[in-house]
Amino acid sequence: MTPSDGPLTGLRVVDASTILAGPLACQILGDFGAEVIKIEHPTAGDGMRGHGPSLDGTPIWWSEISRNKRTVALSLSEPAGADVFRRLVATADVLVENFRPGTLERWGLSPDLLRELNPGLVVARITGFGQAGPYAARAGFGTLAEAMSGFAHLTGLEDGPPTLPAFGLADSIAGIAASSAISMALLHRERTGQGQVIDLSLLEPIMTAVGPGPSVYGLTGQVGHRHGNRSTNNSPRNAYETRDGHWVAISTSAQAIAERVLALVGHPEVVDEPWFASGHTRAQHADLLDGYVGGWIGARTRDEVVAAFTEAGAAVAPVYSARDLVEDEHVRATQMLTEVDDPALGEVLQHNVMWRMSGTPGRIRFAGRPIGADTDDVLDELGVTADERDTLRSKEIIT
Repeated sequence: MTPSDGPLTGLRVVDASTILAGPLACQILGDFGAEVIKIEHPTAGDGMRGHGPSLDGTPIWWSEISRNKRTVALSLSEPAGADVFRRLVATADVLVENFRPGTLERWGLSPDLLRELNPGLVVARITGFGQAGPYAARAGFGTLAEAMSGFAHLTGLEDGPPTLPAFGLADSIAGIAASSAISMALLHRERTGQGQVIDLSLLEPIMTAVGPGPSVYGLTGQVGHRHGNRSTNNSPRNAYETRDGHWVAISTSAQAIAERVLALVGHPEVVDEPWFASGHTRAQHADLLDGYVGGWIGARTRDEVVAAFTEAGAAVAPVYSARDLVEDEHVRATQMLTEVDDPALGEVLQHNVMWRMSGTPGRIRFAGRPIGADTDDVLDELGVTADERDTLRSKEIIT
């Protein structure tokens, strides 16, 4: 590896997690230089392999979520497999797992025991509801966190049902949060030599993202409700259909932007209204403002709307599909998407590393690999003999 591989070059991460937060956290760590060793059950594999579309039987998402990861097929529930896992974790800097609370303990792999072998080990434990509390033993998935966090309650049309996202929102937020928590723990270890255990639920990060609803309720007794694409914090703020059947979104979080928008659509007079002076009071007149803005946008094409808003210094964005993203000039110019060579899929367009660093930018070294592709190489490094591997393989503890 070279310094351009990222700031985590030289660190070893064991990814014993499955769908989706843990694998994403480890993808991020791998993108920025960490050596990630992915542990999967020898026959079941990671459920991520079955998520999303496939091409000729090869999962497409796997190519991205498991990039920069070496794959080891190992059963942790078998004593011999747990012993191999201990030997591996003894060489690691970070372990990421998302089994239900008590599972690692049942296999003799509790964080306390693992950290006796490796005091500097950082263990990130990602679960639906955390390691303790009344709900700790419940099955936890991102959908449940999206429901309980307040997100679904606030999302959707005012007279419609609560709406869940069509993608792994809670998991993704938790994965990004986990990569941050792990980095903090590694900094602490650099200063003290001591690792630690991170207890991260899927629920808490998305609760934070939803906003200060609990604070508002605690102080005022008020509970937010659904407003469709509108906001209680500013107006005009909505998705509007253009003459050619596209949609654009605008936001007026800044007062100056709101003034520019109303001037652009031909109604500068409302800027002098007392209620126009703040986002909250503008939101109370959303019907009026949406009528002005929606009527102006509806009479023009998407390209005309975007060009006019841009020239006026107002905030607008087209509502994009995946195809639109791929074709967008800014996405291409800034390399938000990049081509990655996958032996099974060919050239795959993937999300690039998530942020740019001037000194240690990180990179995508290779795409997600078949199950157990690196089992023998990794066990060789641990000193597991060929005879031992044959025994493990005969018992289907490794593949």
